[in-house]
Amino acid sequence: MNVRDTVEIGLNRFARRGYDLDEVSIVPSRRTRDVDDVSTAWQIDAFRFEIPLVTSPSDAVVSPATAVAVGRAGGLGVLNAEGLWTRYDDPEPVFARLRDAADGGAPPTALLQEVYSETVKADLLTARVKEMRDAGVTTAVRVSPQHTLQLAPTVLAAGVDLLVIQGTIVSAEHVTTQGDALNLKEFIADLDVPVIVGGAANYQTALHLMRTGAAGVIVGVGADSFSTSDAVMGIRVPLASAIADAAAARRDYLDETGGRYVHVIANGRIETSGAIARALACGADAVQIGEPLRIAEEAPGGGIWWDSVAAHPRLPRGSTSAPLPSAGPLEQVLLGPAAAADGRTNLFGALARTMAKTGYRDLKEFQRVDLVIGGREA
Repeated sequence: MNVRDTVEIGLNRFARRGYDLDEVSIVPSRRTRDVDDVSTAWQIDAFRFEIPLVTSPSDAVVSPATAVAVGRAGGLGVLNAEGLWTRYDDPEPVFARLRDAADGGAPPTALLQEVYSETVKADLLTARVKEMRDAGVTTAVRVSPQHTLQLAPTVLAAGVDLLVIQGTIVSAEHVTTQGDALNLKEFIADLDVPVIVGGAANYQTALHLMRTGAAGVIVGVGADSFSTSDAVMGIRVPLASAIADAAAARRDYLDETGGRYVHVIANGRIETSGAIARALACGADAVQIGEPLRIAEEAPGGGIWWDSVAAHPRLPRGSTSAPLPSAGPLEQVLLGPAAAADGRTNLFGALARTMAKTGYRDLKEFQRVDLVIGGREA
């Protein structure tokens, strides 16, 4: 089947064809496996994880305690260096205000902006990292690109294991006339810890970010069901295509460097176990998810969801959600057993079963699974 890369949308104006995860289906092979013989383990740099999970750096789902719980369940919890936990000695009253303001609906964006107007405190940031480190799990902290030079020294001095530099869109070359810009290649070269950067939306950006020396590249702009990036900025990234593009960049960079492998971490509307499987089948090494974790008992938001950019002081790009009831402990949400057939619990147990049903024993093999486009004309 011949699929054109571009379509003409008007006289002499072309757009590239792209696919979202829900347009892609996984095809079983001639072989199946016992689910107990399948490994969902993932390793980045020196750090091994039993499930390919990186949490979104949202205060709605990640506190120091839940980051530890994610680590004990086999994933990587990422704390937001610019979140409520680094702005308030005790953020629980703030969470209570947000929950009270929901009152059966969603907390107003103006309230979210208000509570995030408190300044970030370096001593709190240090204390939160220490809390995670003392628990014995791999520690990861996210900083935004515009605050990396300001906050990263504190994060690194606190002894973080992995640094995540993440914004809606991150490039290896930021052009500005307003002071000095962050040079990712120079910054990463001076560090002793591995860095994950993103998000990237296409092959070229992913390749440029890999060339900065990053250990992992986040692909996608975090556009979950509550994102408003499309409405606010007109930016929408078909995630299946973006992952495949980044996987191609990973392969070319591997050849270019003679063997340096950079991990691709998918981030977007990945809200069910089926979407997780599709993202990995498209070529991702791991997924970054947040909204699905809000139904865990340990979620600090109490079932409310908001992304880190939803509280932007000038241009929020995400809506808050009404609370969902708890579905049980975090470990049950991640590893089961599932109490419903909606793909929202036992997220990674379901991934192992998908791999078993298609005959693949580990994630690298599973990236070679056959895919089809269904439901729409290709």
